[in-house]
Amino acid sequence: MRLFFSPDQLDHKPTQYGVHGRLVRPLENPERGETLLASLRTLGIAAEAPDDFGLDPVLGVHAEHYVSFLAGAFERFQALTNAGPEVLPNVHPYFSGATRLGARPTPRTTGILGQAGWYIGDLSCAMTARSFDAALASATSAVAAARAVVDGAPAAYALCRPPGHHAYPDRANGFCFFNNAAIAAQELRQRYAKVAILDFDTHHGDGTQAIFYARDDVFFGSVHTDPSAYYPHFFGYADERGAGPGEGCNLNLPLPFGAGDAAFIAAVEHLAEAARDFGAEALVISAGWDAHRDDPLSKLDVSSDAYPAIGSVLGRLKLPSVIVQEGGYSLAAVAEAAPAFVATFAAA
Repeated sequence: MRLFFSPDQLDHKPTQYGVHGRLVRPLENPERGETLLASLRTLGIAAEAPDDFGLDPVLGVHAEHYVSFLAGAFERFQALTNAGPEVLPNVHPYFSGATRLGARPTPRTTGILGQAGWYIGDLSCAMTARSFDAALASATSAVAAARAVVDGAPAAYALCRPPGHHAYPDRANGFCFFNNAAIAAQELRQRYAKVAILDFDTHHGDGTQAIFYARDDVFFGSVHTDPSAYYPHFFGYADERGAGPGEGCNLNLPLPFGAGDAAFIAAVEHLAEAARDFGAEALVISAGWDAHRDDPLSKLDVSSDAYPAIGSVLGRLKLPSVIVQEGGYSLAAVAEAAPAFVATFAAA
């Protein structure tokens, strides 16, 4: 299996993450990328640096005004009097459920504080001087993996860090700036008429859902922790089935706190069957390792044994596949889960 990763992805090094009323060291940090690289090397998989594809693939998913904001946000923020070390929002607009469809207007505010609140949805996306370059490199790894599959590779792994599935067309959320899975799916659509995105990160991929919610060419299915008292809180419920042409092309399988291996594996099997029923010709896998019981963010009781099991389930689909890295914040759990999943996926 080909693996794509750029060293530039390690240059996103924020020091602040807002959780439970405190600013703490971010769980999403460069060590995650380094741990994943080392764990996959045990399978004999070495990373390739992606080519430079420019901004066009990103603009196929994200609004140009959002991309422009991210590109210049740090420099503009630092021009503020008594600016902090990183871009963080301190005000947010009210906006109704249209965000489920990813539909928001261009903001009328022109100041950096107002735009930071418009374009950054929470306190997990602190931006440093190199955050935009790292996020773009992460997206570029997803493009490289997708184009490898379009060119005939049976599968490719995009080691995307920072991750992507919480990023909306014009908003960063949950450690995510560009939606790497959505960008990969859009690339696969150059060759394949129907693409399925299956997400087993412990958090619902609300950004991915929003991007494809009204489309019938990309199916999105997710197993995740019940969002009624868990991030991302506002989306990820079972009654969200898509809208307009996309009705029936969205499947959410929320799990209750404490759910273990059996429920997790059964849900992935359900997603795989739904992808078959959809008629998917290619697959994007949003692979998060944070459902693991040892992950600091997990509310589930999933063990390392579940990951080779779901690797077999998804491998048996035998579809051209792009694995896109999402969450996973226990380095020990990541080092076990990722290679175990990849090994059984490849074998199947």
